[in-house]
Amino acid sequence: MSPAAAADTLVSIRDVSKVFVTGPRRRPRTVTAVDSVNLEIRRGEVFAVIGYSGAGKSTLVRLINGLESITSGTLEVAGRRVDGRSETQLAPIRHDIGMIFQQFNLFTSRTVAGNVEYPLKRAGWKAEDRRARVAELLEFVGLTERAGNYPEQLSGGQKQRVGIARALATSPELLLADESTSALDPETTQEVLGLLRRVNRELGITIVLITHEMDVVRAVADRVAVMDSGRVVEVGTTAEVFAHPTAETTRKFVSSVMRTVPRPDELAKLRAEHPGRLVIVDVTDRSRIGAVLSDAARDGVSFDIAFGGISILQSQSFGTLTLSLTGSDDAVSRTVHALRAVTTVQEVSH
Repeated sequence: MSPAAAADTLVSIRDVSKVFVTGPRRRPRTVTAVDSVNLEIRRGEVFAVIGYSGAGKSTLVRLINGLESITSGTLEVAGRRVDGRSETQLAPIRHDIGMIFQQFNLFTSRTVAGNVEYPLKRAGWKAEDRRARVAELLEFVGLTERAGNYPEQLSGGQKQRVGIARALATSPELLLADESTSALDPETTQEVLGLLRRVNRELGITIVLITHEMDVVRAVADRVAVMDSGRVVEVGTTAEVFAHPTAETTRKFVSSVMRTVPRPDELAKLRAEHPGRLVIVDVTDRSRIGAVLSDAARDGVSFDIAFGGISILQSQSFGTLTLSLTGSDDAVSRTVHALRAVTTVQEVSH
C-alpha cells in the first residue's frame, strides 16, 4: 500500500478470520464466522457491510472494536493494532470508536441526558464540560426538549437518536452501526439514515454500517462489501455494485429493491404481447443506447419498452430495459449488433 493510501485508510483488515469453538470438550465443533477477510475502509466514508443472517457481518464489526478476539490476521484502526490486545490496551482505541445498536441498549433508569452523559463520566470529563457536551449533542439530534425524559417515554426513532448522541459523546473517529434501523418502521428508518448522513458529512466521522437491507445501503453508503458464509464476495462503490453486481448473493440483494429484469413467467407474457424481437439491455451513463435506437429508426426499426426501469444513484444512471424491436430481420440484427457495441445485451429466445 502506498503512503498516500495508508494515510487515507482508517480501518485496515488483512486476512482476518474468526473461528468459534462450540460443543462439549470431548467433541468440540468449530465454526468459521469470518473467513480470510480483507478490507480497507477509508476516512470520511460511509462503508456498508451487507449479508444475510449468518453471513458474518456482525461478528466482523465486533472484531473491529475488539469485543471479539481475532483468530488470525491483523486489524488496525487509525494505525493502531486491535488484534492481540488486552482490555487495558484496547481502552484508548475504543475511545475513538462509537457504537450504535439495533435494540438501542439505553439505560432505562437514566434520562435521555443521563444516557448521553454516561460515556463522558467514564472518560473523566468535568461536570460542567459534560453538561455542555450533552446539550450540544441533544441539539444536533433534535432531542433538546426530551433531555429529562426516560427511554420508556420515547419512540423507537427517538431512542435510536439518543443512541447516536451517546455514541458521538467522546468525538470518535469511527462510528459502528450494527443493524441500527432494523427495529424501526420505514419512515423512521429514513429519518435515522438522514441523521447518520449528517454525522458523516457535517462531523466528518467515518461510518461502518452493518445491515441486511439493500435499501439502507442505497440511501447512505458510499461503498459496500457483500458477505456470504464469512467471506467478502464483492466490494465496490454503491453505484458500481447496484449497476453491475457480479456475485450471486449481490444479485439477489439488488433484485430485492430493483426488479428491472422480468421473471420467466413474465417473459412468456411479454412474448405474447410484443411480436418484435425481445432483448434485455443494461443502461448506464456510459452506454449510448439512445443514439443506437435513433439510428435504428432511420433503418426502419421501431421499438417498444416492454419492461424495466432506470434509477439514479450517486449521480449515476443505471438500470435494465427489455426492448421489443420490430422491423426487417436484417435491420433488427444490425440494431442488436450496434447495441452490443455499447452495452450488455441478452436476447430472449421465443
